[in-house]
Amino acid sequence: MSCSSKLRSLRLPFLAAALALVPLSSVDAQPVVQSVGGQSFDAYLQSVAARARREGVSASTISQVLTGLTPNDRVIALDSAQPNRSSAPPPVAPYIAQHVGPSIIARGRDRYAQNASILPSIERRYGVPAKMLFAIWGHETNYGSYVGDFDLARSLATLAWEGRRRQLFENELIALMKMVDQGVPTYKLKGSWAGAFGYPQFLPSVYLRLAADGDGNGTRDIFSSPADTLASIANYFRDAGWRPGQPWGVRASLPAGFSIGSYGSKLSAPTCTQVHARHSQWKSVAEWRALGVNALGPIGDNVQASLFQPDGPGTPAYLLTGNYRVILQYNCSNYYALSVGLLADEIAR
Repeated sequence: MSCSSKLRSLRLPFLAAALALVPLSSVDAQPVVQSVGGQSFDAYLQSVAARARREGVSASTISQVLTGLTPNDRVIALDSAQPNRSSAPPPVAPYIAQHVGPSIIARGRDRYAQNASILPSIERRYGVPAKMLFAIWGHETNYGSYVGDFDLARSLATLAWEGRRRQLFENELIALMKMVDQGVPTYKLKGSWAGAFGYPQFLPSVYLRLAADGDGNGTRDIFSSPADTLASIANYFRDAGWRPGQPWGVRASLPAGFSIGSYGSKLSAPTCTQVHARHSQWKSVAEWRALGVNALGPIGDNVQASLFQPDGPGTPAYLLTGNYRVILQYNCSNYYALSVGLLADEIAR
């Protein structure tokens, strides 16, 4: 997943986690001498402090967050080592087998049962099925078992200073300081090397905009509260356009000799072009059925859906709704979105 696919209004909480694809053990950090623009790290932090002051961040928070920071060579090395998107996507089936296995399904069902009392109110408030929330939580951090241990301020400052995506990461560093001004303790600000944190792996700007108080105690604790975590993911989905009453998609059967290529989309998506290019044109479920494509799960005849058969003829095919695109806004990857949808269905089975 490329960074360029994730810049749309900084909506994506999974941006930083999606960037963090390279195992730490596979990267040898190289010392960072200077940023892309040749500015020293300390000089750059002075400019960040000035901007933070202009945006109303308190002097005490600026000092608390920025004082003593140094560039993290490891972060630069990890960011530089991100793989380019290949021209031929690898098969989806192995990814699904890895990310929708018996262990993560069982843990999801356990978490679901443990939090059953709070789920009806969250579903009513946001209109998002609880199974989707647990699938995101499980996929992001294995239900909170690993959230990352990088110092967020240092990582974001390093990535912003390095300069290739300065605007993105500087905005997140400023947002991080605004979180501290709102009362989030700095000791909690640990996460992925690329800036995502908490159970749902939100970026700071997403936390400010969409983190929710799910248990009514006056805080938005996505670091340790299941209620706040689930409400926050639900709020994100609602904001991204989740349509209540529709599935994310369903398995589909295709008639012999059916060619999805004959129904390729003529539309060009403004973002995540390569991801959306693999989906067919949109038709109602009834129109697909008239062509011999039958839904293998509950879905309304009038629901618009695109057809997707990621691994080619003879392999599983899916009818995807607009709600699949909501999952793509969390992380614009067919691998991610399909595995989240399938995991959600298994958790609720």
